Amino acid sequence: MSESAASSSASPQKSISYQSGFGNEFQSSSLPNSLPQHQNNPVRPPYKLYTEQISGTAFTKPRSSNLRTWVYRTRPSVSGTSNRFQKSSHVFGHESWSDLVVDPNPLRWNPIPDPVGPPRTFVEGMTLLLGNGDASLKEGIAIYLYAFDRDMTEGEGADEKAAFYNSDGDFLFVVQRRGLRIKTELGVLEVVPGEVCVVPRGIVFGVDMMEEEGCECARGYVLEIFRGHFELPELGPIGANGLANARDFLYPTASYDECTSTSPPVPYKIYNKFQHVLFQRQSPHSPFNVVSWHGSYAPYKYPLHHFNTMNSVSYDHPDPSIYTVLTAKSDDEGTALADFVIFPPRWMVMERSFRPPYFHRNCMTEFMGMIEGKYDAKEGFVPGGSSLHSCMTPHGPDRKTWEKNSTDEACEKPEYFDGGLAFMFETNLMLKVSPAALGAKWRDERYAECWDGLENRFDGSM
Repeated sequence: MSESAASSSASPQKSISYQSGFGNEFQSSSLPNSLPQHQNNPVRPPYKLYTEQISGTAFTKPRSSNLRTWVYRTRPSVSGTSNRFQKSSHVFGHESWSDLVVDPNPLRWNPIPDPVGPPRTFVEGMTLLLGNGDASLKEGIAIYLYAFDRDMTEGEGADEKAAFYNSDGDFLFVVQRRGLRIKTELGVLEVVPGEVCVVPRGIVFGVDMMEEEGCECARGYVLEIFRGHFELPELGPIGANGLANARDFLYPTASYDECTSTSPPVPYKIYNKFQHVLFQRQSPHSPFNVVSWHGSYAPYKYPLHHFNTMNSVSYDHPDPSIYTVLTAKSDDEGTALADFVIFPPRWMVMERSFRPPYFHRNCMTEFMGMIEGKYDAKEGFVPGGSSLHSCMTPHGPDRKTWEKNSTDEACEKPEYFDGGLAFMFETNLMLKVSPAALGAKWRDERYAECWDGLENRFDGSM
């Protein structure tokens, strides 16, 4: 258990610090002695705060997987809810899932264009690419792209400050261009390209952009799961260490918007995604008012360069599951609702072997994204781009990559691949495509031509 406390002044914490350890029981205080000791719900909490519990799993979930956090805040979340939620004029990604399209073809998209016209926030800058399931049944996933150029929580006027929470599931952010400052009710996470962040179901947050000279728009990917939560994959015969180490996951420390009982509250627009529909209401106060908290249900980030990569040191390309960072389980043991897999810089030393990923047909669905650089099995797969290879849809290296790597010389010497960072969302679901994705001008409609020219090379006399 770890604790982080600010100085003894009554101002909110300004510098950003983190707590480490995946799935730990954390505690954090932004004011001294503001966290109750030895009980959760005292009749008089310190500093006249309100006590509230956030449950991320059912009360009766086994202790090993039970997730909940106790927060101590200047106002409870229920305050101001007499201003009822109304359906928003904005759409979060895509609202009507009944018009998603079934398409078994291999699909690829170039980077989503930067916003044009009025500035967009994170909420307004989401585009649904793929999805399947039903959030109301807590079954399924969704995959989005985001592109936005306006902050949510740093606006000057009352109408410009906004926050969001997702009743439908957990978000996994893959930041591709321009860092994000994700302000949550439990503290702040700064997430830069090459890092990922998970915000669990129900946690209130706002997304702002970090300063970056010459870059006005943030861009990246989001995976949403409607059931369960992300976990570290089991290591099996790898042993006790390797892949994503628990100590490298970073959690926020308590930080709250400065306010007192005599200072005027700052109103916020609160968005809630509920069964795919976006609602909004006006709150008379900031939702970022947690002074102290303790528990195990919290957002976190992970720097991908800390991944301890495993690979073959003899022959053959291993299955990509060896690069799994996080997994969300399905009811079928050993089969994921969603895996988050990366293809990081690594040594490739396999002898007598085709070293790039092999030709493949998979009972799972594979969505690929590119964070930086190039992918070692494809030409034309650029940072910010993405591709979909659905259940049993053939895919694999393009013709040029196959020809280049199908010689004895290509696997004679060890090679360190440091030219890029790609990732994959793999799911047991058969995904449907949004009309916006299928009709996008930035879709690469000639993608499948990359396999043209793979001729019959069979020689029965050998």
